[in-house]
Amino acid sequence: MLQLSNLDLVQSLVMQDHERSHIHAPCAPTCADGEPPSPAARVCRSCGLGLLLETREDAAPQRRDAFLIVDSSLCLHGMSEHAEQLLGVREDVAVNRPLSELIVSADAEAGGRGGIAAAIASAIASGEQPRHVFVRPSNTFGVRVRARIVACGPPRAALIVLEGPRATTLRVV
Repeated sequence: MLQLSNLDLVQSLVMQDHERSHIHAPCAPTCADGEPPSPAARVCRSCGLGLLLETREDAAPQRRDAFLIVDSSLCLHGMSEHAEQLLGVREDVAVNRPLSELIVSADAEAGGRGGIAAAIASAIASGEQPRHVFVRPSNTFGVRVRARIVACGPPRAALIVLEGPRATTLRVV
């Protein structure tokens, strides 16, 4: 039997101010059948695997978007198939690695404004307003991709949607 903690229930209630969308990195950002899962559902109905997370509907990735799921310690916990293609790394190799091994702030001066780490911390803490920063693969210069960062969960995490070119492969390996 699935048990939700009081914190999970509180987080779900706090996140109800906007229309919600469910995401599951391996299958797609939304449920395959278009029907939202029950409030207590935690696993994808399509594949029976993975954790369902919810986020603001207006900030959720579209079916062909590249996106990453990152926790408050800046470790990767999931990525879409399109992010795998864009970054040139498989999810099973990238999960539990620090985000900085995959992407970093693209702006040289971002350290003064906090960059991607501050945007992630702010999104996770505040929960609702998307943040935007420019990122690049950690081993590539001269590439800038706009990233939209918004809270998702439970458990509380950050959804990073890479809004840059989908046809270009950014090799991280």
